[in-house]
Formats: sequence, C-alpha cells, structure tokens
Amino acid sequence: MSSQHPQSTVFSDSKKHYEILDSLRGVAAIMVVIFHIFETFSGGDHLKQIINHGYLAVDFFFVLSGFVIGYAYDDRWGKMTLKGFFKRRLIRLHPMIVVGMIIGAIGFYISASPIVFPGISSVPVWKMLLIMLIGFTLIPVPTSLDIRGWGEMHPLNGPAWSLFFEYVGNLLYALFIRKFSNKLLALLVFLAGCATIHLAVTSPHGDMVGGWSLEPTQLRIGFTRLMYPFFAGLLLSRICKPGRIKHAFLWSSLIVVALLVFPRVGGSDHLWMNGLYDSLVIVVLFPMVVYLGASGEVTGKHSTRICKFFGDISYPLYITHYPIIYIFTAWVVDNKVPFSGAWPMGILVVVVSIAIAYACLKLYDIPVRAWLAKRFIR
Repeated sequence: MSSQHPQSTVFSDSKKHYEILDSLRGVAAIMVVIFHIFETFSGGDHLKQIINHGYLAVDFFFVLSGFVIGYAYDDRWGKMTLKGFFKRRLIRLHPMIVVGMIIGAIGFYISASPIVFPGISSVPVWKMLLIMLIGFTLIPVPTSLDIRGWGEMHPLNGPAWSLFFEYVGNLLYALFIRKFSNKLLALLVFLAGCATIHLAVTSPHGDMVGGWSLEPTQLRIGFTRLMYPFFAGLLLSRICKPGRIKHAFLWSSLIVVALLVFPRVGGSDHLWMNGLYDSLVIVVLFPMVVYLGASGEVTGKHSTRICKFFGDISYPLYITHYPIIYIFTAWVVDNKVPFSGAWPMGILVVVVSIAIAYACLKLYDIPVRAWLAKRFIR
C-alpha cells in the first residue's frame, strides 16, 4: 500500500493529491485491523470468519497504488530517471517497513504461546535479530527460516508480504509497463483479470486469501493478487477523467466497508460462489470505488479533518498493527477467551494500534522521510 499523503508530502515537486483516496486507504486499514481481531475467533475456518471479506482490503490497496502511481509518475518520465523514481518510492515506503520490523521484534517473545506459537520460546535471540535485519530489506525468508511457525515470508510482521509485492509492482511499472500503450496495458489487465477469476473460483477455500509465504502456491496467489488490481488502477488513471460527485467520501467509504464486511457467499457446498464474489469485487467494484473517490472533493472543516486523519494513519497502521495481533491471538487461544469476554481487549487493540501508528508517523516517518528527501532528492 502506498500513497503520499497531502499533509506529509516531502517532495516539493509532488502533485496535488486525491485526499479521498488517501482517506479510503485509512478506512480499509482500520477494517484490516478489525478483520484480524475477528479472525482470531474463526479457528482458521474461512467459513466462520466474521467481517468475512476483510482480506480483500489488500486487493483494494493495490488498485489505489496503481492509480496513484500512474497519476503521480506517468507524465514525469523523461525528466525523471529510473534512479529518481526508485529513490522516491523507497523514501516513501521503506522507513515504516523498518520500524514495523522493529515493533515485530519487540513483540516476538511476548507473543510466545504453547498452542499458537509453540516454537517461539526456543528461538535464540541472534536468529530473531537476523530475521529482523533481513526484514529491513524486505527480502522474503524461506520457510526454513520461519521462526514463528505460520510459514510467513516475514515472520516478525506478516503483512509486509503485500509490501514485497507492492515493490514488485513498482519495479514492473518502472522497467516495463510504463512504456505500454493503453491498448497493450488493457490486454495485460484483461489477462490478469482472467487469472484472478480463475484463481478465485478454483481456490480450495473459495477465496483470494493468501500470498504471504515463499512457496509456489502462495507465490502464485501473491502475484495474481498484485497483477490485476495494480495495473487496473494504472489503466484507470490513464483513461478515466474523474467527474464531480457529491458526498464521494461518504459513499465510497460506506461501499468499501460494506464490501469488506459482506457475509460469506455459497457456504461449504458452493465455494466457487464466494470466488465469484471476490472476483466481482476485485475486477469491477474496487475500480469503480476508486473512480468514485477520485471524483469528489472534501469540503467542510470536520470532513477535512477526518479525511486527513484517515490518510495520515493508513500506511503506518497497516504495517505496524500485526505484531499486536500476534499477542492478542496468543492471549485469546491460550486462555480460551470467547468473543464475549475478549471484545473489550479487541477494542483496546484497535485503539492502541491507531495510537502507535500515529506516533510512528509524527515522531519517525515524517521527519525521517523529510531528511532522506533533503539528502537524496534534488
């Protein structure tokens, strides 16, 4: 997930931003936190998951990223080099990746659990620190270096897998796809859309969940989840001129929440039906929401403040919340706490996650990016 927020832009040549799109990223990030909290009580059963389609927020982030990348950079090539592009993207994304891994390292041993994470207590500190240092680079670790036991390519901070694919999308865009004509890009998006639908309806779980592990099946899911939304967002930025839609922030936010909380479709007997729902949302509805959000303006003091806050915390919240989820999950499972007894702690997790994200943004991310931009960007 990536977008430069208007209040924290550190590049003097940055364009005006779509405030509503930034805020929608924040709305989706909060939904991800809530999704992960409820996921603790599903026992790994996709059918029992409350906030059932919260995982689709990642696909929404990719659509947003593709749109923002196209809008921000498509007309800069010629006066901006590949090196300049990569420096900008690294400065925008990488400081929070580092701090996310540090938070994951701090919480690693706290999340030790004889049921959920039985191997943590036997992991030597040097190995944990090695994984943290590798995590700083965002290079995925193989399952042989999985120190948590969930097979994640980033065991200290699971959601970093999507940032790895975000980097892949940026790399593909800068090296090749920025040069594609709209027709060729449309062909790529069509083929990627077909791959998305095929994966969704044939998935053994009937959904698009996955992409976080460095093994063939998970890598296929990760690349499939990246390709259509990211480059559909890019195509959308090229061919669609945003209109003027009133109350776009309200309507687009409500639609995003509704799509992510929508109940499971089809049940265990018709898994393909939920795959069709995922396909519809990713292929059709998410691009429509991005168009809707890009077609509105924020007016009014209160709306502006809300949008600004959601835009502020969106990326920091997403990349720092999961170490807290590890601890929450261990507590719930080890103590057999039902949802009726855990909901106050769940609310606290949301509040603490937002507070940590905001603190990281103000005290670390903005100052570090400003220094890096001054040092490395003319």
